Amino acid sequence: MSSGPLYEQTAFVAPDAAEAFAEWLEGHIADVATAHGVAAVETGTPRPDSDERSAFGWRLRFESDEALDVFIEREANESYPGAAQRFGDAVVLESRVLREDTAYGHSSREPATCLNCGAVLRGQYCGNCGQRARSRLISLWELIRDAFGDLFEFDSRLWRTLIPLLVRPGQLTRDYLAGRRARYMPPFRMYLVLSLIFFVIAFFNPREELALLYEPEASPESSTDAAADAGTSAAEAPDATASDTEPDDLVDDEDDSEGLDVRINGEDEDDNCDFTGYDVSDMPQWFQLRFSKERVQEVCNRIVNSEGGQAAFAEKLLDNVPIALFVMLPLMALVLALLYPLSRRYYVEHLLFFVHYHAFFFLLLILQILWGRLIISLSLPTWIGVLPIVATSFYYPVYLFKAMRNVYGQGWFLTFLKYLVLLLSYVFGFALMMFLAFLIAVAGS
Repeated sequence: MSSGPLYEQTAFVAPDAAEAFAEWLEGHIADVATAHGVAAVETGTPRPDSDERSAFGWRLRFESDEALDVFIEREANESYPGAAQRFGDAVVLESRVLREDTAYGHSSREPATCLNCGAVLRGQYCGNCGQRARSRLISLWELIRDAFGDLFEFDSRLWRTLIPLLVRPGQLTRDYLAGRRARYMPPFRMYLVLSLIFFVIAFFNPREELALLYEPEASPESSTDAAADAGTSAAEAPDATASDTEPDDLVDDEDDSEGLDVRINGEDEDDNCDFTGYDVSDMPQWFQLRFSKERVQEVCNRIVNSEGGQAAFAEKLLDNVPIALFVMLPLMALVLALLYPLSRRYYVEHLLFFVHYHAFFFLLLILQILWGRLIISLSLPTWIGVLPIVATSFYYPVYLFKAMRNVYGQGWFLTFLKYLVLLLSYVFGFALMMFLAFLIAVAGS
């Protein structure tokens, strides 16, 4: 915002000429500071450039455009001892002119500032933090758009992210690593949102959570009473085929020979939990204390024999599944890093690959669950819902293979070998995580 133009120059100097150029530049700056029309001079600190050259920068502020034109003509003269004449191809010069921004005129009013960061506003959005200049919500629709804008706008980052995530394996990872990130949702935010939506859809039972909105179902007791009332007359009449055989004699020897075991008396409830060969004496002390035979026996009996115990245990087990899948991310990223030691990629880049793959995993599961529930709600034939779900289930391994090819760029054969190792590691890791989730559920029961 100075009154005169700024003339900015940057010199990219070869390594063997850097020391000599630094000495020359010091004298050059002292010379141009006394030139006609130069109001001020700024110099920057030399920095290394990408092609092993050193970058030297300086900026001159002139009193007027006329003084700048005279200076540029003087430097363009071949007789002037400038950097190009002195160092030749060892120096590459770039220059630009910066002038005062007068696009918005000189208003007598104080410029508006952003309510979020305090920067001067020059338009409907803040150039510093991106917040909209207007602070008041003038309609209900605008409030709804602020809350669900990514859902209602077809060109939003949500749809620009989900579509390639679903149909272009590895594309999001490649674009993110290449620096094309603003068009997509942040990877970890997308992963967390999709995983949350999945577990809400998969385990939310509207008849339990919204029971008041549904007509109550008849209880088993009332159904039994109704059936008993309806069959009272039949019960009063003697049955011509009934016999006086005792209940213990109802066990058919022929059925027993075929493997049918019917117990009428003397059934032990604890027979469901048999830990005869259970031994944890070789395990660490902390494991023996938490998973002793007595404690596991007690937990098993409580789960099997108590009313609702199995459902409660299954709910605890499912509650630990999101944590297990989240813990798998760094483990699988480590496997990828070991499979691609010469890829020159950081560990976090391998982690990003699996963040995107797990996000795809949750997205496809969401679509499969919604499709199945749609078929049920419309009372369509079962095969219409089952066939697409089974077909898309084969897409999970195919997607992983194609994503590895697109991101890491190796041939089919090498990728297939590494794919098999990764797949086996994934299956083993998932089984291990589920086993740990089982232990945590047992310990918390």
